[in-house]
Amino acid sequence: MEELVGLHEGSPGNLVTLHELWGRCPRIRRGIRGVLEWLKRLLFRVGEDWYFLMALGVLMALISYAMNFVVARVVRAHDWLYQEIGDSHLLRYLSWTVYPVALVSFSSGFSQSITPSSGGSGIPELKTILSGVVLDDYLDIKNFGAKVVGLSCTLASGSTIFLGKVGPFVHMSAMIAAYLGSVRVKTIREPENKSKQNEMLVAAAAVGVATVFAAPCSGVLFSIEVMSSHFSVWDYWRGFFAATCGAFMFRLLSVFSSEEETITVLFKTNFRVEVPFDLPEIFFFVALGGICGLMSCAYLFCQRTFLGFVKNNRFTSKLMATSKPLYSALAALVLASITYPPGVGRFFASRLSMSQHLDSLFDNNSWALATRNSSPPWPAELDLKNLWFEWYQPEFTIFGTLAFFLLMRFWMLILATTIPIPAGYFLPIFIYGAGIGRLLGEALSVAFPEGIVAGGVVNPIMPGSYALAGAAAFSGAVTHTISTALLAFELTGQIVHGLPVLMCVLAANAIAQSCQPSFYDGTIIVKKLPYLPWIRGRHIGSHPVNVGHFMNGTITTLAKDAPLREVVKVVTSTDVAEYPLVESTESQILVGTVRRAQLLQALLAQPPSWALGQQWHLQDILAGGCPTEPLTLQLSPDTTLHQAHNLFELLNLQSLFVTSRGRAVGFVSWVELKKAISSLTNPAAPK
Repeated sequence: MEELVGLHEGSPGNLVTLHELWGRCPRIRRGIRGVLEWLKRLLFRVGEDWYFLMALGVLMALISYAMNFVVARVVRAHDWLYQEIGDSHLLRYLSWTVYPVALVSFSSGFSQSITPSSGGSGIPELKTILSGVVLDDYLDIKNFGAKVVGLSCTLASGSTIFLGKVGPFVHMSAMIAAYLGSVRVKTIREPENKSKQNEMLVAAAAVGVATVFAAPCSGVLFSIEVMSSHFSVWDYWRGFFAATCGAFMFRLLSVFSSEEETITVLFKTNFRVEVPFDLPEIFFFVALGGICGLMSCAYLFCQRTFLGFVKNNRFTSKLMATSKPLYSALAALVLASITYPPGVGRFFASRLSMSQHLDSLFDNNSWALATRNSSPPWPAELDLKNLWFEWYQPEFTIFGTLAFFLLMRFWMLILATTIPIPAGYFLPIFIYGAGIGRLLGEALSVAFPEGIVAGGVVNPIMPGSYALAGAAAFSGAVTHTISTALLAFELTGQIVHGLPVLMCVLAANAIAQSCQPSFYDGTIIVKKLPYLPWIRGRHIGSHPVNVGHFMNGTITTLAKDAPLREVVKVVTSTDVAEYPLVESTESQILVGTVRRAQLLQALLAQPPSWALGQQWHLQDILAGGCPTEPLTLQLSPDTTLHQAHNLFELLNLQSLFVTSRGRAVGFVSWVELKKAISSLTNPAAPK
């Protein structure tokens, strides 16, 4: 490149080009090139992936902190406007409702105008991608801006909409991981590797959770439980590294901004450490798990049914197809009107933010006992030092307020999940579970005001510990995960209730997994995304089922000795992506596959006299350069359903051919597997 860089030394005006300057110094050029190569070998000695994983964690931590910073300022401005607008109920109602309605409608319109895939959580689609399905443009980096802006508006609407950011952050982390993967391919100049991309995406799921809750351990376990049915140990270490980098940077930014003195947990608790619970309380923790399991089944069924109703109803489906911002505005108006504090909202603590909900519910003091002999008035303004005052109404009592909270938030959460905006649904169900546990804890504190006597020692019951267990159990049952127990410990820094919380989560999951698909699987069912279901009915009757019972026996093969006229007829009358190639028409011995596009290109490239000649056969086209692919894996009619299902999940397969003694007798795809799982092993599929 003849780029001018300067003048000859001592020359009045002769310009020097880059080529002339460095062309005279071959030793310097070789030295610089050698230093760069040495630096590259030094940096990539431990593997270049680690640098991209660290960059992924740091970038997502910066985005998470910046979003929290902006959202907190916007919410503070809304609170100031609500307090300063005056005593007029009309003006206060408008300031309370118009603000979230405007933000939600803008979030829906802006994100949907850029890309439809930016709405919702993003986890069901990412789960589908990791199973081997290609969703066009879903991980494109151009969707990132729409997701960031839309999610910021959703969070700024506050507790009126009552949605979080875990799911969208998993999606955004996956988009950055896909982009960094493409940069990595260009940097080290190697061909694209599908398995490498999946490794980055699994690590990205862990980073998404870690940078929201500063919980790297539960983030990794979440990515294992939710994202993939089979997990590689290599991904385990990569996920931990990226998640730890993200969580550390996220909390470090709070220290740098003087919000915290050191790296601490997000929600501080004051549970008793010496004797955190008495042995008889284990029974109540397990009972709480059963209650959360039953409640999660009701929630999952109602949410999936209502989501299907909105999708299939003539009015709502037309509104969602033509004017998503209008539907979002109407739903937000209903939710904001219900949560208006001087109205119904005062009876279920609607003035609290989502973090304040958890701070108050994890309080280890019994509110019911505190209000037994006194009746604190409902404060005109939010009392930050006594958040539990929001849960007390003299005419409702603590039990009435908590029960009303559970009743109202049940259907409000279901309605909020249908709004087409970027939003997370994990934190709302986590808070809802904390409400269930708090209600049981308050009831036990009243039933045993002096505590449960065990071994002559009296220890008062802490309702906050039941709220912690309920949060982990209900969210774990809804998502079919156990990692929520660890998440509860990482969020609060309390592990003294490790055993009862884990037992509570296991009891809830035992009920939920036997009755309903998870929240993400239910969304996949409603959206009709291509996804291979799990064999839920692993009873002994499913094991005798083999591939021969459900394979598709209608298979179109191409024989090497087939005349070109028949080959052209098959290619023009079918539109399959690839054809099974057999040795001869008589033997039907499967030897490989040939892609339709490449075969069609090879046929069109031949002279007309050759293509129409009867003496030419398919093997002549193959010998002329048309590529074929060998078969490295195939099924037998005697292969069991469980073996076939495991192969499809482990290798992310879409279809496999079935051979008997080498002869092609059929094929199995996701369609056949789904029908077999639904009709032969599982209970009736949910509508």
